[in-house]
Amino acid sequence: MIRGKIVLADDDLNLTNSLKNILEAEKYSVEICNNGSSLNETIGKFNPDVVFLDIYYGEYNGIDLLKQLKYNHPEIPLIMITAHSDVSVAVEAMREGAEDFVVKPFDIDHLLAITERAIQRGRLQKKVTILQEELDEQRSQSGIIGNSDTIKNILTTAERLALSDNTTVLIEGESGTGKELLARYIYLNSPRSDKAFITLNCAAIPKELAESEFFGYERGAFTGAVEKMKKGKFELADGGIIFLDEIGELSLAMQVKLLRLLEEKRFYRLGGSHEISVDVRVMAATNRDLRREVEEGRFREDLYYRLNVAMLQIPPLRERRDDIPPLVYSFLKEFSDKFKKPVPDITPEAMQYLQRLSWKGNVRELRNTIERVILLNDDSLLQKEHFSFLIGEKKNEPVPEEKNGQHFVLEIPEEGIQMHEVVRDLIIKTLSITNGNQVQAAKVLGLSRSKLRYRMEQLGIKPEHRSYSVTQ
Repeated sequence: MIRGKIVLADDDLNLTNSLKNILEAEKYSVEICNNGSSLNETIGKFNPDVVFLDIYYGEYNGIDLLKQLKYNHPEIPLIMITAHSDVSVAVEAMREGAEDFVVKPFDIDHLLAITERAIQRGRLQKKVTILQEELDEQRSQSGIIGNSDTIKNILTTAERLALSDNTTVLIEGESGTGKELLARYIYLNSPRSDKAFITLNCAAIPKELAESEFFGYERGAFTGAVEKMKKGKFELADGGIIFLDEIGELSLAMQVKLLRLLEEKRFYRLGGSHEISVDVRVMAATNRDLRREVEEGRFREDLYYRLNVAMLQIPPLRERRDDIPPLVYSFLKEFSDKFKKPVPDITPEAMQYLQRLSWKGNVRELRNTIERVILLNDDSLLQKEHFSFLIGEKKNEPVPEEKNGQHFVLEIPEEGIQMHEVVRDLIIKTLSITNGNQVQAAKVLGLSRSKLRYRMEQLGIKPEHRSYSVTQ
C-alpha cells in the first residue's frame, strides 16, 4: 500500500534519483521534476501529498517558486532542500509558507520523519478544507451541522414536515441537542417563513405568570398589570409559528388551557371578555419522555396526542459520534473568528479523544469546550493535552469501547435480579457520586428532579446527611 505521493523538484539528477530510490523503498510513490518550467504541470497531473523543492532550482529562485506554488496549491505541504550555508534562506522560506526544510547531505531518518509528518499534516488540512466546505454548505441550507446518517434522516424528515402549513410537531431530545435549531429550520422552510417565529420556554415561566405569558392580559387583570393591554405569545405569533420549549414543564392546569387553544384556535386574554382567534402553527420540544410522563400522570394524554401529530427525536451526541468532527471544526472557526485568532488544526488523537467522551451536555457542552480552548490558547495545533480539563469530570468520562455495536453497561448475575433492585442501586450510587446533590444526580440519570424524587420515595431511598439508606 502506497504511504503517500511525493514530487522531487530539483535539477540535480543524481540527488533526485537517489532520493527516489530511498523513498520508494519506504513505500512512497515518487515523481521527479528536474525542470522548473514544468513543475506546475507535474504537480497538477500527479497530485502529490508533499513536494520537495530545491531553494536553488536551476535558473529558478526557489523562494519565488514557493510563493507561486502556495498560491496555486495552498493545500500541498512544501519542504525546501538546502545546503548548510543556506539555512537562513530556508528559514525565510518557512516564513513564506514552507512546511519544513532538509539540509544536504541528508540524514535519512530525519528526512523520512519530516516526510511523514508533512504528509499527515497535509492530509489533515485537506480534510479540514473539505469539511469546511461542507459546513459552509450546511450553514447556508440549515444551520444544522452533522455528517451522520441520523442527522441527514432527521433533516430529510424536517424538510417534509416544513411543507405543511399547520401540522403540529413534537421534538424530543436531551438538553443541548439542538431542538430549537431544528424547529427554526422547519420554520425557515415552511410557508410561514415570512411571518413571526415566537419562542416560549415553558420551564422559565413562573407558574403564576404562565397564563399571562401564553394569552396576554387586560389592564387590571392582576396586581402589577398596569398597562392597558399586553399581547401574549400566541397572539404575537398569529400567522406564524410558536415554539413551546420544555413543554413537559407545564403545570396540569396550563396543559388544559393549552389543549383548548390548540383545538379551538381561540382564547381569552387574562381578565378579558373578548375572545381572540389566532392562526398559529405549534411546534413543541421536551427533554423528557412525554409518554412516560403520561403514564405517571404528570402530562395529559389528550394533550400529548394533540402535540404528537409528527415526532422528531434527536439522539444525544454520544450516540452519533460521526457528528463530532464537523461540529469541532465549525466551532474552531466560529470562536477563532470571534476572538480574532488563526483557526488551529487538531491532531487525530485529540479528535478521537473528543469522540470518545460522553458529552452529557451534548452539542452545547462541546461548543462551550471549544470556546474555552480557543480563548485560553494561541497554539496552531490542538492536542489531547489541550482538553485535559475534561479528564476526571464524571459527566465526560470516556465512553466504553463498543462490543458488537453496543455499549457494555451491566452484567446480569446467573441467578437473575429484580428490576427495582437495579434501579435502586443505580440511584444510590449516583447520589453517592454527586455527594447528595439531587439536581446533579437527576442530570446524570437523564431525569427531571421531580422524577428522581418520585423514584426515591417509591424505592424507599432517604437522604441522611449525604449518605443514603434504604428502607426495607
